[in-house]
Amino acid sequence: MSTAQPPTPPFAPEPDPTTPDEPLDLAGIGIGPFNLSLAALAHGVPTLRTAFYEQRPAFHWHPGLLIDGATVQVPFLADLVTLADPASPWSFLSYLKARERLFPFYVAERFHIERTEYDAYCRWVSEQLPGLHFGHRIDAVRWDHDHELFEIDFSRLGPDGEAVSPGRAHARHLVLGVGTEPHVPETLRPLADAPNVPVLHSADYLEHRERLLNTGHVTVVGSGQSGAEVFLDLLRHRPLGAEGLHWLARTPSFAPMEYSKLGLEQFSPDYTRYFHALPEAVRDQLLPGQWQLYKGIAQETITAIHHELYRRAQHGGGWPGAVLTPGVTVRTAGRIAAARLELHLEHVQQGTRTRHTTEAVVLATGYRERRVDTLLAALDPYIRRDSSERPRVDAQHRLVLDPLIKGSVHVQNAERHTHGVGTPDLGLAAWRSAVILNSLSSEPVHPLPSRTAFTTFGLQPSRPGDAAPQRPAAPSSPVARGSGRMHLPDQRTGRTPTRT
Repeated sequence: MSTAQPPTPPFAPEPDPTTPDEPLDLAGIGIGPFNLSLAALAHGVPTLRTAFYEQRPAFHWHPGLLIDGATVQVPFLADLVTLADPASPWSFLSYLKARERLFPFYVAERFHIERTEYDAYCRWVSEQLPGLHFGHRIDAVRWDHDHELFEIDFSRLGPDGEAVSPGRAHARHLVLGVGTEPHVPETLRPLADAPNVPVLHSADYLEHRERLLNTGHVTVVGSGQSGAEVFLDLLRHRPLGAEGLHWLARTPSFAPMEYSKLGLEQFSPDYTRYFHALPEAVRDQLLPGQWQLYKGIAQETITAIHHELYRRAQHGGGWPGAVLTPGVTVRTAGRIAAARLELHLEHVQQGTRTRHTTEAVVLATGYRERRVDTLLAALDPYIRRDSSERPRVDAQHRLVLDPLIKGSVHVQNAERHTHGVGTPDLGLAAWRSAVILNSLSSEPVHPLPSRTAFTTFGLQPSRPGDAAPQRPAAPSSPVARGSGRMHLPDQRTGRTPTRT
């Protein structure tokens, strides 16, 4: 296998032609880490014909948050393939070997890698793995009742994102991995959408970092890991004694992420099966109370923020010019001058309100699942929904469809309401990919363990096979057996972050 990284071509290669007589077994829409994981594990299945389509010209993973020193909050073993196939040529260790960094990594004893290295690793896979088609926008998806196949219309895009030529693919099954998009609260959306107003989402932080460092006063909104990382990075690089920072959080405190070993077992396949088997009302009640599992702040980041504040208090001759206020919501916002913004705040516990002026706002307000209503408009009448009009998703991560649709539509990172807090977690990527591939075959192509946690969830534990598929999803011919969480460490001490 070649280890060279080819340059990004000016035009994406054309996909192999498909016809109703020679369809794909599986077509993937979107190429983020989850569908890239699926493509990598599918590559080891010789009789499975796949193709994956992505509108962007190349792979990039949260480029606006690749802050220097930020690490992925799952161990390096949670790469694209290892937890399902440790011998895969697409593992992170294979990447290190190809880059001649395996021994330095061994000596470094780093269990959590930097986000920039994870991004480079995924890009290395994406540039060598066949069947990935960047620069291809999916325009429509239909079900062909005559041939019992999905028809996928796409546009091949040029270097500037313009449509160059149309195309069509046919597939027995689909998998949607279109990812999430930055969430901007309604109260701040008019400012964020207005041109030349310094209100931006943390997803675009690095693009505007220099401008923010030169702005007199910056306010960060959001209590999670991204907000903590942005606040810490700004704090470290602004003048001593003139920090001009304010950090607002809706949560009652700047809370640490749950990192106990037994707590982390809620990111295991065992818990995912348990959660999926619960009644819908119970699942909806559970999710909000689990926010510290995925919305809290890494202990190392909290420690680094406190250390930096203390250092500035020690050397600056007084309290630093940084204000941290939890328990606050932003009621309304607007401009009061050419270079001033005003946020109307409310403290829920105190029952008090005030006005807060600033010159720039960074919204670390999280992400939401991308809606696929337009993409799947032709399939909408066949999608079964729950009492809240959300798509029902079965244990194999398939949309529950009308029996008239013989093919499967799998979803990745769009099923938190049915599969729980582990849905967006990178640590479950390889396992979910294996579940999807196994559901397409008469026999497992990637055998999975029957138990993954010491905790027994429920009095009647759910095990693989307990939940019967709601409809058949095997291809016409059997498939042969084949071979965001992140944090900033204390950069001054060089400590390696851990999950304990």
